[in-house]
Amino acid sequence: MRRTTLGFWALAALSGVVSAAVFLAAAELTALLVAREGSPILAVGGFVIDIVPQPFKEFAIATFGEYDKIALLAGLGLAVLFASAIAGILQFVKPPLGVVALGIAGALSVAAIVTRAGATPLASVPPIVGALAGGFILWYLSARLRGWAAASTDATPMEQPTVHPKGAASPASVDRRAFFRITGIAGASALIVGVGARALINATASSIVAVRKALKLPAPASKVTVPAGAELDVPGISPLITPNADFYRVDTALTVPSVDPDAWRLVIDGMVDKRVELSFADLIAMGLDEYAITLTCVSNEVGGELLGNAIWLGVPVREVLKLAGPTADADMVLSRSVDGFTAGTPLESLTDDGLDAILAVGMNGEPLPLEHGFPVRMVVPGLYGYVSATKWLSELKVTTFAADEAYWTPRGYSAKAPIKFSSRLDTPRTGEAIPAGRTPVAGVAWAQTVGIDRVEVSIDDGEWQSATLSSPINDDTWVQWFVDWEATVGTHYVAVRAVNKNGDLQIEERAPIAPDGSTGWQRTLIRVT
Repeated sequence: MRRTTLGFWALAALSGVVSAAVFLAAAELTALLVAREGSPILAVGGFVIDIVPQPFKEFAIATFGEYDKIALLAGLGLAVLFASAIAGILQFVKPPLGVVALGIAGALSVAAIVTRAGATPLASVPPIVGALAGGFILWYLSARLRGWAAASTDATPMEQPTVHPKGAASPASVDRRAFFRITGIAGASALIVGVGARALINATASSIVAVRKALKLPAPASKVTVPAGAELDVPGISPLITPNADFYRVDTALTVPSVDPDAWRLVIDGMVDKRVELSFADLIAMGLDEYAITLTCVSNEVGGELLGNAIWLGVPVREVLKLAGPTADADMVLSRSVDGFTAGTPLESLTDDGLDAILAVGMNGEPLPLEHGFPVRMVVPGLYGYVSATKWLSELKVTTFAADEAYWTPRGYSAKAPIKFSSRLDTPRTGEAIPAGRTPVAGVAWAQTVGIDRVEVSIDDGEWQSATLSSPINDDTWVQWFVDWEATVGTHYVAVRAVNKNGDLQIEERAPIAPDGSTGWQRTLIRVT
């Protein structure tokens, strides 16, 4: 029975996948040896993060939350798998199109890598080596596969099979064995080399974990005082202080940067009297204090979980900026991360004596976790994170909004983004049935820099009733609230809203997160059994 064309196409697709694996493995090994920032898959992933339109970013954050990076890598993996299979088929059907396709992939990888922040001159070498290795394997496997296909002849009742000398293998048999032998060797080698090289590259992060664990920060000159009654004893309510492991993470870093505090430097330049460069030791020597501040992500939907409250340890940004002396005509500070992310913060928010904008080195009694910006990040109360909360900080450029744009501004978000105060229902949770009887309706509310005056709850469109509030730590942190409710069997409609200390009522109308944060009262259906 004649081998179908479909069967050879499937083997051609396999040759493409194996060749792509060789491409990536060779690139990772080269990156390990000459330029660790030269990983094609990570560079392309970072490039995709940068160019993806705003609605897709919002969808990814809303759908996958802190796992959006994993989802992106999985998506890239599937895309590579599909594209490499197509390249294998192209090389089999019409050579050298498949090898050309791998070459184009290498060129695109080079472009993605050299445009990333911190790329060195050798960063382009890994994808070039990878493309050459993958292209050679694809050429060889496709040649063997085409030889096998051409030499394979199935005998029909009217045909006589080809007779070869005793002990001699047919051309089809030679090409078939060569194809499977090289496919197996190349695939296994790519897996071992690629995984091993990536593991060794990631060992740098492990060493930074050890450095962080050994780091002892000085005791703060002043500590946060948590007043009595700051935390309500209500099951299901968010804790007053969000544990580090539970604190939300939204950033553009595909992999968490590994920054050694001993090598870390902060540059303050731009529209300043003098350029200043600080080491980690210099920053610590300025003196540390504790600050209780709630952070909120602009991507937080009404009732969402992209906010958290922590006690931070750090130095006021205004004291750091004073060392450089911003000029009178500056109005913005462009903060930069080691991974290239930038945030544009109003200069007045960083120099106001009444605002605790800080360079944080600690979080909830320990050095910053790696994923939250170790060794130094910005924390600015009253502003959404995308314009203020730069992690893995490396530079403060004093400038103007007219002269510079931060990362998110050309992507559809406002250049200035004060947090819109809001409230959230934590318990009872939507979709979870509760028993009839007395039960607390509870949650948190926040109005950073202003403070919450009261929270009100309405059940089944009834009268608004004032909730009991916890004692706030300060106006920069959230407060907890609860209302006792005598729940009856059925489905009930619960709404919550807040009023800040200026007397402003939380905005009722729903608005999307772009361009400057969502609005709306949270309205929830609660099922009582």
